Amino acid sequence: MQQPQPTTDKNIVDRSRAYKNAAVVKTVRATRERLQHGREILPAFDREMVLLHINSVLQGAAAAPVLVMLTAVGGLWFDEAVWLLPWALCIMTAYAVLVLLARRASRAQFDDETANRWRIRFLLIYAVIGLCWALFSFQDCTSCQGDSFTFYKAAVLLIALAATAMATFALRFAIYLVVFPVVMALALRTGFSRDVNDFSVLAMISASSLLFIFMSQRLRNTNLKMLGFQTEKDDLIAELEVAKSVSDEARRRAEESNLAKSRFLASMSHELRTPLNAILGFSEVMSGEVLGPVGNDSYKEYVGDIHRSGQHLLNLINEILDLSRIEAGRYDLNESALALSDIAQDCIGLIQLKARSKSITITEAFEDGLPMVWADEKSIRQVILNLLSNAVKFTPPGGDIRIKLGWTAGGGQYIAIKDNGPGIAEEEIPVVLSAFGQGSVAIKSAEQGTGLGLPIVQAILAKHGGEFVFKSKLREGTEGIAILPRKRVLESMAPVEGLPHTAAPKKRAFG
Repeated sequence: MQQPQPTTDKNIVDRSRAYKNAAVVKTVRATRERLQHGREILPAFDREMVLLHINSVLQGAAAAPVLVMLTAVGGLWFDEAVWLLPWALCIMTAYAVLVLLARRASRAQFDDETANRWRIRFLLIYAVIGLCWALFSFQDCTSCQGDSFTFYKAAVLLIALAATAMATFALRFAIYLVVFPVVMALALRTGFSRDVNDFSVLAMISASSLLFIFMSQRLRNTNLKMLGFQTEKDDLIAELEVAKSVSDEARRRAEESNLAKSRFLASMSHELRTPLNAILGFSEVMSGEVLGPVGNDSYKEYVGDIHRSGQHLLNLINEILDLSRIEAGRYDLNESALALSDIAQDCIGLIQLKARSKSITITEAFEDGLPMVWADEKSIRQVILNLLSNAVKFTPPGGDIRIKLGWTAGGGQYIAIKDNGPGIAEEEIPVVLSAFGQGSVAIKSAEQGTGLGLPIVQAILAKHGGEFVFKSKLREGTEGIAILPRKRVLESMAPVEGLPHTAAPKKRAFG
C-alpha cells in the first residue's frame, strides 16, 4: 500500500534531518582551546620540515659539486696532493646520493612514519659527508711553504660549513653530523702537530661552528613558527566556515519558522475573524433589541460583555497581523502628501469622547506653517491613535495630556504626546517596547492592553525611516515622540500668482 505523501503545510519545518556535527564542533573547540592557551609543535610539522629540506636540496643541487671541484683544483694548485682526487670522488658521490634521494622523496607519498624514515636516510648521508669533510680538514700540505694552505683549508671549511648550515636547517641534527667530525678531526690534528696555525684554525672553525649551529636553529624555529601561523590560519578559516554553516542553518530555520508563522496567522486570521464577525454582529443585534426586547436585564448585560470581549479579541488579532506583516517585510506603504496637524486633530476627535468621560484635558501646541509630509496616512493615523489611546488609558481622572507638533533639529517633523500619569520605571522601558511587553503599572491596571501598541508604532516609524523616542519616569508621566526624517518633509513651492497664499483650515470633525 502506497504511503500518502505529506503536504507542504504539514512539513513547514523539517525535523527529520540531523543538523548536529559533533565531530566538527569538537575539533573546532579543541582548536580554539589550543589557540587560547598557547602554541605547541605538532607532529605533522616534522613531515613539513622534511619536505622543506627536500626542496632546499633540489634547489641547491649544483652548489656542493661546484664547491668540491674548486676545492680540489685549489688543493692541486697549492700541492700536488693525489689524495684530493679520491676525496673529491667520495664526497661528490655522497652529494649525488643526497640529490637522488631528494628527487625520489619528492615523488613519494608522505605521512608521519614515512617522513621519519626519509629523515633517517638523509641523516646517514650527512654523516658520510661530515666524515669526508673531516678527512679533508685532517690532511696537510707536504710541499707548501708558509701558511697559505692552512688558511686555504680554513676558508674552504668555513664556506662548506656555512653552506651546510643554510641547507640543513629544516633537518634536525644534520648540522651536528657535519660539524662535529670536522671539529674532532681538527682537534686531533692540533693534538698531533702542536702547531699554532692548526690551533688557530681549530679555534676559528669551532667558534664559527657554534655560530652556524645557532643560526641554523634560529632558521628552524622561524620556519616552525611560520608553519604554526599557517596552521592557525587554516584552523581559523575552518572555524569561520563552520560558524558560517551554522549561521546559514539558523537563518534557514528562522525562515522556515517565519513561513510557518505567516501561514499559521493567515489561516487563523480567517478562522477567527469569521466567527468573531458573527459574534459581534449578533451581539449588536441583541444589544440594540432589533428583533424585540430582551426579557432579562442580566442577559442584556451579558450581551454587552460579549460584544466588548469580541471587539477586544478582534483588535488583538488585527495588531498581531500588522506586526507580523511588518516583521516579514510585507507591510506596504501607500504614501501620499498629508499634513500631520490634520491627522492629529482627527485622532484627537476620535479619542475625545473617552477622554471627557475621565475628565482628561487634551492640550494642543502645533507650530504654524508646517509643510506636508510624504507618508502612509493609515499608518501615521495608527501611530497617533496608539499613543493617544495609551495616554488616555493610563492618565488618571482629571489629568492632562499635551500634544506638540513641530520641527526637529535635523529638519524633520515630530509629534509628541505627553501625559501626567503614573509613568514607567526606566528599567522597564525595553520591556514595554518589546512585543507583548507590559510594565508593572499596566499589569496592575484594571484596563490592560495587548502590549503591541508601542512595538507597532516603533515598527511603522522605522518603515518610514523615522524614529520613536519613549521617555518615562515613575510618578512623572510618560512621553512618546514620533519623528519623521527630513527626507519625508515636502519642500514648499513658490506661490502661484492669482491664487490665495493660504488654504482654508480643515474643518474639525469633533469640537
